[in-house]
Amino acid sequence: MDPILYWNKVALEANRISFTNGKNEQPGPTLSSRALAIVHLAMYDAYAGVRGNPITPVNLSPYLPGLPNPQPHASAEAAVAAAAHATLSSLYPSQKSFFDLKHSQAGLKGEGLKEGHEFGLLVAHKILEKRQEDPSASDDGYAASIARGAHRPDPDHPAQGFNAPFYGAKSRCFAVTSRHELDAPPQLGSDEYLNALRQVRAKGIAPELMGTLPAGLSPRTANETLIGIYWGYDGAVDLGTPPRLYNQIVRAVAIAQNNCVDKNARLFALVNAAMGDAGILAWDQKYIYDLWRPVVGIREDDPSLGPAGIGNNCLSDDSDSSWLPLGAPSTNSKTKEEMKKNFTPPFPAYPSGHATFGAAALHITRLFYGVTDLCNDNLFDCLTFVSDEFNGISQDNKGTVRPKHTRSFPGGLWEMIVENGLSRVFLGVHWVFDAFAVDSSDRPDLSRNIGGVPLGITIAEDIFNNEMNLSTVGPRS
Repeated sequence: MDPILYWNKVALEANRISFTNGKNEQPGPTLSSRALAIVHLAMYDAYAGVRGNPITPVNLSPYLPGLPNPQPHASAEAAVAAAAHATLSSLYPSQKSFFDLKHSQAGLKGEGLKEGHEFGLLVAHKILEKRQEDPSASDDGYAASIARGAHRPDPDHPAQGFNAPFYGAKSRCFAVTSRHELDAPPQLGSDEYLNALRQVRAKGIAPELMGTLPAGLSPRTANETLIGIYWGYDGAVDLGTPPRLYNQIVRAVAIAQNNCVDKNARLFALVNAAMGDAGILAWDQKYIYDLWRPVVGIREDDPSLGPAGIGNNCLSDDSDSSWLPLGAPSTNSKTKEEMKKNFTPPFPAYPSGHATFGAAALHITRLFYGVTDLCNDNLFDCLTFVSDEFNGISQDNKGTVRPKHTRSFPGGLWEMIVENGLSRVFLGVHWVFDAFAVDSSDRPDLSRNIGGVPLGITIAEDIFNNEMNLSTVGPRS
């Protein structure tokens, strides 16, 4: 049994359950990515420490500096199990009985179990100690701007609050060597901005409002609707958050590549360290630029609309005061009492968290397998993937079971990175430049430092090229 894949599956289940059991442990994309980074870095250092001993040396450089050597003959499997169990139990205390069960089912045998267990516990405590000053996702003390263009709550969910407004700025990074930043998004009213507005107005509109679109705007197709929902994982019941989705994809690649345990230990540490830093740096940029979401931007495009409105009785053609999006899917939320509406996420638009997480996780996987060019790859050849949004079990917010959809990606992980970024436009919750700038043919223009995909790629390349060492990059001053 591969202990990394075993405990990775347990960690992903913990993420899923945390959005199902109502305990509110590690909620939202930022704390989810933080939790998965902590667990996988602890597993990696526990494994690397044991495998680096003089008896069976393997060149896996540690993440944390200054760790003591484990006892001779320590079990690597026991070290990984202890590190995973301890970090997961700390992060998700309500699920400890589940982690106890999985530990007992891990089938640990052979010599060195005690020594491996002790070393894994030590590593777990060191990793948790390094992250004990991390901020929460609370919005206590945060006041939203009423300025035109600034993010405000979804008018269809006015009490939603603000997710993690201080998390990005106040967090210490995991493995990057610099606090990477983006260029500003297109200015309101510019041609680039208006093109993005018209695109999402048509492609992201709620189904019941499609008949209100003006002539010349092409509404979302059935395939685009599927793509939008397919990449969702918006903290839904039985699904969890995007970092779980991207781990599921990397698992499929790792299994198809027949990775040994050494490779999986490093791959999943790289992937989750990259997403840990994606959560920090994307949210830092989000609250710096504080850009409104389409649901506010389209409804208030005319200067007369919104809290900072000025007198005007003839609305602009690009404004629709009643526009609503298809929305991030409230999957599996239907109860006998109510139908939970789809929603716009409770944080600013630019850059897209989905785009940043996806590019960071999937591009660092490409780098791991030697793919450096920003173009199609063959890492998903002969593979298919079923999203839990379309697994034949999950229900939409009306209680209707969605069909199972098996999707192929002939362009590999690069195709996934692009489609994942565009999917948020089809839900109506992001502008296209939140993922990437586009050229005159509407293809991604990665020569510009705009959007979550360039940010995720930069994070991935930084961490991979600098050997995934403990970051010295602290909170933004």
